Amino acid sequence: MNDELGPALLMLARGAIAERFGEARLPETNAPELALPGASFVTLTKEGGLRGCIGSLEARRALGQDVRANAFAAAFRDPRFPPLAREELSLIRVEVSLLSQAQPLSFASEAEALHQLRPGIDGVVFERFSLRSTFLPQVWESLSDPRQFLAQLKIKAGLPPDFWSEEVRLSRYQVQKWKEEKRS
Repeated sequence: MNDELGPALLMLARGAIAERFGEARLPETNAPELALPGASFVTLTKEGGLRGCIGSLEARRALGQDVRANAFAAAFRDPRFPPLAREELSLIRVEVSLLSQAQPLSFASEAEALHQLRPGIDGVVFERFSLRSTFLPQVWESLSDPRQFLAQLKIKAGLPPDFWSEEVRLSRYQVQKWKEEKRS
């Protein structure tokens, strides 16, 4: 990985948001990875709390395009929050996570599935038919118990926390992440 990649991704993400307010500056970068397919999540925080988080689980477009699109969506299209206001731009902190390809887990029961989860390491995708949810590995910081982690993934997918079925599919991925320094 190129040492310039993290800073370039952070500048792209912030630039995509600032552009909406007419304040964008395009970053200069020599990171060739930006042109390669990549899957990313962009997380925005404000005063330590979540302010938006949108991403891609699969690499379907160039990484640079993916980060810009996800940053814009995290700021203006996350249904959990109102669109970011201009006065919030200087208050948010941007984090970009670059996802590895998800690997399916094989299990015969929920207990087996729970045993395979690696707190602090894995992001997890929960699927049952058309219902799907994910948590980045960073979520383990607030949900450190695998049973609680999985229960919250079920709730996020629109299911009860104690739901289980043979149709449940789980996969895991890892991330490389970069976060802006605290803004004053």
